[in-house]
Amino acid sequence: MKKEDILHVYQRAAFGMTPSKYKKEENRSRIEVVQDLFAASDKIEKLKVETPELDEFLENYSERNDRKKLRHLIQESRSKTIEFNSLWLDRMATSDAAFRERMTLFWATHFVVRSRNIIFYQKFNNTLRENALGNFRKLLLVVTQESAMLDYLNNQQNKKGSPNENFARELMELFTLGEATLYKEADIKESARAFTGWGHTFNGHFVNRKKLHDDDEKTFLGKTGNFDGEAIVDIILEQPECAYFICKKIYQYFVNDTINEAHIAEMVKVFYVNYDIKELMKFVFLSDWFYNQENLGSKIKSPIDLLVGLKKVVPVSFNNDKQLVYVERLLGQLLIEPPNVAGWPKGRGWIDANTMMVRLKLPSVLLKNGVIAFDVKGEFEDSFEEFNKQSNLNRKLNVTVDWNQFTKNFNLLTYQDITDLLIRCPINNGTKEFLKNLEQVDKQEYCIQLMSLPEYQLS
Repeated sequence: MKKEDILHVYQRAAFGMTPSKYKKEENRSRIEVVQDLFAASDKIEKLKVETPELDEFLENYSERNDRKKLRHLIQESRSKTIEFNSLWLDRMATSDAAFRERMTLFWATHFVVRSRNIIFYQKFNNTLRENALGNFRKLLLVVTQESAMLDYLNNQQNKKGSPNENFARELMELFTLGEATLYKEADIKESARAFTGWGHTFNGHFVNRKKLHDDDEKTFLGKTGNFDGEAIVDIILEQPECAYFICKKIYQYFVNDTINEAHIAEMVKVFYVNYDIKELMKFVFLSDWFYNQENLGSKIKSPIDLLVGLKKVVPVSFNNDKQLVYVERLLGQLLIEPPNVAGWPKGRGWIDANTMMVRLKLPSVLLKNGVIAFDVKGEFEDSFEEFNKQSNLNRKLNVTVDWNQFTKNFNLLTYQDITDLLIRCPINNGTKEFLKNLEQVDKQEYCIQLMSLPEYQLS
């Protein structure tokens, strides 16, 4: 397998490669490289912050609980969600199961939720992780029954005689079929009736509240019966449009923002058989067209891709979890706070004059004690005014940088090796000359300058 192809598949599937990983995969066949990528992600390891106070409260909950205690735990939950954000980013940058983490991130951008309840949020996140490479039917069904999803799209309030259509609408429009395809408003209403009664307990366990379920006959996508939510899921999966919709999203995320209908048709043939996510992804990564020139270095890195990639090159950790939240927000993608149910932008939507400036400056800010302006506010930052007072508007990030590990990783690489490892698109002659002059500096500075180039923004 060509060097550029190995680097390409690892960039798209695993946030990039470490030098040691590249040396291991060098000169191997495509199928061997892809098999290694998948094998490393066979093991499923849950991601969890410790929540002893919240766990004890939920275990002993009654309506007579102290309201002051409840308010304190709500604040504690928000704090733990911010901690989870940091833990998740670190996992993506350091886990051997990087492909499973990549797929977890993909599904989190597809099945979008927002929740300040850390118990619900991390349970949902781990459900995505556990099912990220399994069967899409199972993933879809368990997602519909997650407390975070039931809350976010109001199915907790969906009951017989007063159906709430939010979840039923987004299930088809955003999660399975796409906007304005084969379903009508009547199908949304009938689907909502089928999901009546689906909810969760106070501590987040799914319950089918039969007294709140509409048992009357329903007609959905041309079929009639006494359908419940699971039957609706199965009818949706029968539609080839569902397989096409998911394959198109995977193609745009992993291959190219510009779709190729012939390639997607090939993917649909594989996926529609039994909705096996792992088999679909193997087909993509083993296909010749995945490595076509137009797909190499063609995608703008998402903010999370950018941060994870930086951490993979130079191990850096934030000593203040809220500072990571601010940086993610400045870049335009806060993991724990999608802007709406449609999720974050993509492609050129990641870039504007402000975010591009932050992106180009970020390596120096993180790795050379640069300063960054904290002048954004979000609803997760309750103590924002105190943290972000005028004296802090231009301040250094409180981070720990492990240059010793960087030296171990990159010591034996040439400057050209480092460039090949980090840059995925062609470099113009002016930049090549600039890099040639940089070879007079140490490798730390060389990497910082490489990651500050516009070319580094592409994957």
